[in-house]
Amino acid sequence: MKGADAWIEQVTRDYTEARLEPVDRAILDYAVKLTVQPGEMVEGDVAALRACGLSDAAIHHVAQVAALFNYYNRLVDGLGADDEPDW
Repeated sequence: MKGADAWIEQVTRDYTEARLEPVDRAILDYAVKLTVQPGEMVEGDVAALRACGLSDAAIHHVAQVAALFNYYNRLVDGLGADDEPDW
């Protein structure tokens, strides 16, 4: 495995060990916390993204993407459905 493939493997396995730009790390930290500990989100989580240069619109998009992936995963898991049902 070389180059991009190795990097993707590292990010997939444990993004905290991957070589990431600070903004990318902050985005992933936010998305993971929103996924695993949604009730523990605080203004400081948003402030960390702003400190990396993200606009409020960009932060909103990050939250939407994380929330939608969580929704879809829970829907599929909750119904015991396949990702691609046969209609």
